[in-house]
This record gives sequence, structure tokens and C-alpha cells, in this order.
Amino acid sequence: MKRTRIIAGLAAVAVAALGLAGCSSSGSASSDTIKIAYQKFGSFQQLDAQMKVVKKTYEKEHPGVKVTLVPIQAQENDYYTKLALMNKAPATAPDVMYEDTFLVKADAEAGYLLPLDKYTAKWKEWNQFYDNAKQAGQGDDGKIYGVPMGTDTRALWYNKDIFKEVGLPVPWQPKTWDDVLAAAKTIKAKKPDVIPFNVYSGKPQGEASTMQGFEMLLYGADGKGNTLYKNGKWVTGSKQFQDSLQFVKDVYQGGLGPTPQQALDTNVGTTIAQTWLPKGQLAIDLDGSWQSGTWLKSGTAPWADWSKVMGQAPMPTQNGQAPGYNSMSGGWTLAVGKNSKNPQAAFDFISTFLNKDGSMKYDIENSQIAVRKDVSEDPKYDASNPTFKFFSGLVEHTNFRPATSDYSQISNAIQVAMESVMTGQQTPKQAAATYDQSLIGVVGKDKTVNVR
Repeated sequence: MKRTRIIAGLAAVAVAALGLAGCSSSGSASSDTIKIAYQKFGSFQQLDAQMKVVKKTYEKEHPGVKVTLVPIQAQENDYYTKLALMNKAPATAPDVMYEDTFLVKADAEAGYLLPLDKYTAKWKEWNQFYDNAKQAGQGDDGKIYGVPMGTDTRALWYNKDIFKEVGLPVPWQPKTWDDVLAAAKTIKAKKPDVIPFNVYSGKPQGEASTMQGFEMLLYGADGKGNTLYKNGKWVTGSKQFQDSLQFVKDVYQGGLGPTPQQALDTNVGTTIAQTWLPKGQLAIDLDGSWQSGTWLKSGTAPWADWSKVMGQAPMPTQNGQAPGYNSMSGGWTLAVGKNSKNPQAAFDFISTFLNKDGSMKYDIENSQIAVRKDVSEDPKYDASNPTFKFFSGLVEHTNFRPATSDYSQISNAIQVAMESVMTGQQTPKQAAATYDQSLIGVVGKDKTVNVR
């Protein structure tokens, strides 16, 4: 499948937003200094290295303008919170920020972000970005607030050596959720020293639990309730929601996953990527396309044999119903702070970072699906990672998070439901009912639809 066709499916990347309340504030104290805020945590270490390179290049090309890098060492949800707090204080508000695509709409509405249309109109390279991918940085008003860096998909990573040892087929192509659980049970029985399967769950993992975990199940569940949001209303009474929680219970209460204590460790994502998978301590991981970026020579935990050891399989739908698999997609942008004292300098930093070479470096090192035509069509990009073709192919039937400012609270309620089930505090039926009550409390009953 040609990547130009694949990226055409990215229009919905922008359909998700997480609300962060707050007011806008001033940018850097001096117009000749621009402040760049970004995440530095786990697999995001490569971004820090690239920021340092771009800083040197930018300052050399723009005499008189200094760049101050502000790496935020925090897990995903904590990063969002700290970035929001930075935007509330004039002394800390960034000129450029690393912005999750599903935050763009709400953050633009909150007054954090500056419209970039007049800058992109003069940027000759803007036409290299796929039109649908540009929508990832678009606000509700149709204006551009962020320049896309790349996108992603999610699937099952599995250790081929372990599969062969226990007699499971390689390549592995599970057709149903039961197939996934059956493989995990085989691994548990034959290699009890290995964690059979990981699915992120619980509040400490934040959006990773919701998106990499629960939504990878719910949007692949069998039936009309396999969504969070339908025709402008939030879904309650969903049997598919309960079925997804049952899967979480089967993994954690069935001894097929990490212990709840391990799974609720804030750093478990880093542990999985840097230790459990490379050392053969985890057999199957439901995770993102970016995972291999950790194992490249430029990554935080280089692993020479990763492409030989790790296989990839789509996450099957619940009962094998069409389209046969589910994936979820997101991505990141670089955005300019609303009240930056030097917005032109801030945008110039973005255009320096995301020129062809910079975009290719970011996409390769972070295992991202390219959103620039000239990058996606460059043979060096395809040759850089053997998984790009597989993960790009999942875009055809991928899903996206709801685009409402209420999403953050709903996501939190999902994490609570998952945690209560994985720890045995509630049954899936009880946790689903509690979620429905929480949902109505957040959005009001008139904004919900019961699909039971």
C-alpha cells in the first residue's frame, strides 16, 4: 500500500481533544529569547537530543536570538498537567510547546495557542505536509495551531523466540480476543518465569491505559456499543464496555499480566521497553508503533537483535468481526504560545525543526508514521525501520478519540474502572455501572445515549 494513500486516512487524527482549563499568559521575558517546552521521559529521550541539535542550528542561523530548552521530565498525563501550569504563569509560559494532537482544540480554545496560518502561508515547505495530516493541528475555528510531526498506530508486539519455545505459531495472527488470551495462557503454563501479556491499565498510566489499553479493546468489541461517543452523545449501557473490562479482568485476575503492583508503577512503560522486552521477560505487549525507537542505535536502550526477536500482529476484533483488527492513532505537533513576544522567531524554530531533514530524523528515531510527502516517499525512511510498512498499514482501519473538552474527565473515569477491575475491587458489571454514573455526572444525562 502506498503511503500517500495511507496518510489520506489521517483526517481524523484531529478529532480528539483533551480539555485543560486555564488562561493564556505571556511568553518569554525577553523577545530575543524563546523558550521551548517538551517532554523528556522514557522513549522521549531522542526528542531531547534532537532539540539540542536544532537549538545550535537555529541560533547559528538567527544571530541575536537565544533558545532556552525546557525539558519536562514527566509521564504522559503529568506532562500535560505541567505544561498547562506553565501556560498559566508569564514567567514560565513557553514560546514553543510539544503538543499532543488530541490537546490542540481544547488548548486553542483555552487561549494557550497562537494561530499559525499567516506563518504557514509563507512557509514554502508547508505544501509538503499531507492535507489531511495538517488537520491534526487544526482548531474548531478551522485555523492551524500546531505543525504535525508524525502519527502512530497500535498493535501487538510479541517475542518470536518465546513463541517458538512454547509451540505457538510464528508468524502469529490471532483472530479473536480469545486467541490472544489462549496464547497468554500457553506461555504462562510453559514458561512461568515470563510475563505472558501486558495491557496498560489503571490511573498511574493515564492516557496510556485509556488509549493503548481500553480503547484498543472497546473499538474492536462486537456490537453497537463499541464506542465512547456516538452522534454527539456519550454512550452508556454498553455491553461492549463491560466486555472490554472483562478482558482486563481475565488478564490481571487470571495471572496473565504483570502483577497489579507492577502495572500500577508509573514507570512501567519504560520498564517494558528498556528491560522486559529486550530481556525476554515479557512475551506479548499491546503497545504503540513507536516502541522500536527505544531499541535503535539512537534510542535509550539499543537492542541490536530487536527486529529478529520481536514480531508484530494486529490487535484482533473481539470475535473476528470485520474489519478483523482495531488500532488507535494519535501524534504530536509543535505549537506556538498565544502570547509569545516573538512569534516569528518561535515559528522559525518550528520550521527549522520540521524541515525535511528534521522531520525525517524525528520520524525515524521515534518510529513515527511520516506526515510529510517528501519524507514518506524517501527510500531512506522506508529502509530505516522494518516495522514502518506494518504499522502504516493499520491506518486504514484505525480509530481516534472523541473531540470534546470533556474527554479528559471521561478518560479518567475509564482508568478508574480499569483499575477497580484489575485489582478485584469491582466486577466488570459493577465497574461499567460506576463509569456510567460518573459519565452522567460529568456531561449530564441529556448528553448521553443508552445503547442497552
